[in-house]
Amino acid sequence: MANSTISNMTNVLDQPAARTTAPRTAIAGIGGYAGGELARLLLHHPRLRGTAPTFLGRAGEPESTTPHSLEDIHPQLAVAGKDHAHEILPFSWDRIVDSGTEVLLLATPHEQSREWVPQAIERGIKVIDLSGAWRLQHHANRAIYKLKDTNADHAAQLQSEAVYGCPELHRDEIRKARLVANPGCYATSIILALAPLLQAGLVDLDHGIICDAKSGVSGAGKAPTAKTHFMYAADNFSAYAVFGHRHTGELLEQLHITSDQIQFTPHLLPIPRGILSTIYLRLKTKTEAAEITTVLQNFYRHSPLVRLRNTPHLPEIQHIVRTNFCDLGFALAADGKRLILVSCLDNLLKGASGQAVQNLNLMCGWNEEEGLL
Repeated sequence: MANSTISNMTNVLDQPAARTTAPRTAIAGIGGYAGGELARLLLHHPRLRGTAPTFLGRAGEPESTTPHSLEDIHPQLAVAGKDHAHEILPFSWDRIVDSGTEVLLLATPHEQSREWVPQAIERGIKVIDLSGAWRLQHHANRAIYKLKDTNADHAAQLQSEAVYGCPELHRDEIRKARLVANPGCYATSIILALAPLLQAGLVDLDHGIICDAKSGVSGAGKAPTAKTHFMYAADNFSAYAVFGHRHTGELLEQLHITSDQIQFTPHLLPIPRGILSTIYLRLKTKTEAAEITTVLQNFYRHSPLVRLRNTPHLPEIQHIVRTNFCDLGFALAADGKRLILVSCLDNLLKGASGQAVQNLNLMCGWNEEEGLL
């Protein structure tokens, strides 16, 4: 399985030769928040200039009801003084193949991604999937999505080769992958904070870890619900999915811990975007702050999109919003054993579309930060 260890997170060897020509890309699910960010990033990517993605509407949607252009549904992407618009085409495999698509980016619901990925792979098209359809290797963790496979054996084979798309943990596997499962936004913020300390063997897992995470409303997607309605979310702060959030399985599999060693509670913040995760843990032995700093620095020495804040400064949402950085910081108690980690990222960028472009860069043999700074 591609995701069985976290031992080569900073390995920069064996990088494939960089592509000298831009791959043809297509984006399905262009109408959502993540789809809009993907379009913006790829249209402005220095390696992809002049090679705009194919923008696709919903499956089965009549051409007459498909939005005419990208700029119709995402007016912020219109270029002042220019009349050119990027057409949105009805989804069809013939269109994707005829356009020469080499990489398909799916910003689609989990069920749709589970259905389409095997069809894309059969056509020789690589996939970066932003949904949760292919992130989880263990059936017990994946069951929360209630996914159904037309061909269970084929799906199981693809699942076994799916690479969890966290570059800081799996960059070598991502470079060679044909199916990358982009991580969840909450999971990214927590995994990046905890992985270095767990790998170093510093955490007292018998004492347990508490992850108290808060996200802006865009993390719930574009479709309105009673819980994301302005009258509910504004001037409010609420916990949800306690003991049952679907990103929990990602924490267990990627950090190689058990459900009784971590408690993750998400909260809804009355802001548009951004995640702040506060993580409480105990260290096995008394430790100096300098050692914690060294562990983090060594782990992320080849990770240009992780920024470490110097103690006593801690990450804040205002410093990461609309960027592809994950900011990490910590505070160590005077006893040298109680540690609080703070992790911040933009849920639509490092937590979704920006991380997908980071993965695309790796798959093309480019520097992973290209088009993201």
